Amino acid sequence: MNLTDPIFHDADAARAHLEKLQWANGRVCPHCGTVDNSVELKGNSTRPGVYKCRDCRKPFSVTVGTLFERSHVPLNKWVLAVHLLSSSKKGMSSHQLMRSLGVTYKTAWFMAHRIREAMRDDTAYPMGGNGGAVEVDETFIGSDPDIEKGRNPSAHKMKVVSLVDRESGRAKSYVVDRIGAAEIGPIVMANVSREARLMTDSARHYPQIGRHFASHGVVNHNIDEYVSRVDATIHTNTIEGFYSIFKRGMRGVYQHCAKRHLHRYLAEFDFRYSNRIACGLDDTQRAAKALSMIGGKRLTYRRIDGLQAV
Repeated sequence: MNLTDPIFHDADAARAHLEKLQWANGRVCPHCGTVDNSVELKGNSTRPGVYKCRDCRKPFSVTVGTLFERSHVPLNKWVLAVHLLSSSKKGMSSHQLMRSLGVTYKTAWFMAHRIREAMRDDTAYPMGGNGGAVEVDETFIGSDPDIEKGRNPSAHKMKVVSLVDRESGRAKSYVVDRIGAAEIGPIVMANVSREARLMTDSARHYPQIGRHFASHGVVNHNIDEYVSRVDATIHTNTIEGFYSIFKRGMRGVYQHCAKRHLHRYLAEFDFRYSNRIACGLDDTQRAAKALSMIGGKRLTYRRIDGLQAV
């Protein structure tokens, strides 16, 4: 990442960069959807980057209908924040973002959550197509405020289920309330192709799930088996590597995360992992992809920090 690039220091350059990414196929009116039928407004009282649609006659800019809409933060700082979060392998704390951008902590925290929302990928395509291997595992982190501590050392923790497609390198994670076939099964069924080779550990809820796929490879960590002694392709080392990055970031950078925000942090780590160098994207390309995903998403402060947060 070239930090001397004008898009990080000049709001007009940042806006032009965003327009290029958002309107790659022509300027689109966010009100009526008309493509390439608008004119730029250039009056003395009009701010730069405002256009008027010739069809619906409404004004718009590149930020309308995106996560940046109505933000008072200059666009160049938004673009820099996206690049910083996209290129930091284990994330970047809001305090560090505050110092890097020259904004308040509250603003940096809000910006980081908006960027994580942009990174959230709801595109549905089955993992493990053409008989590829998909690893599934769960992990525990932090404390679940809804569950009291008991004898089970992990029962009171927040629970995460993740899937990693070995072929594409894509990861997808979910927050669940319980670990069991009833909770994990629907997630796996919705995201994994039936012709895939499922790879899991020996947890008792996986055999029931594994019957729905072409094959089900199992490794038994209880006997220190991490690669099958029969077939070296049967292991869960890929997803363990993903969790290693995730936990280093959550414990070493973010340190604390409320349960109502955990799904956005997972989206951040999923995005960086699914668009890493091994998948063919460098830091600049990864940040550009994140910026191209801001359209059609809105996230207000109340939705993040209020009782109705999603």
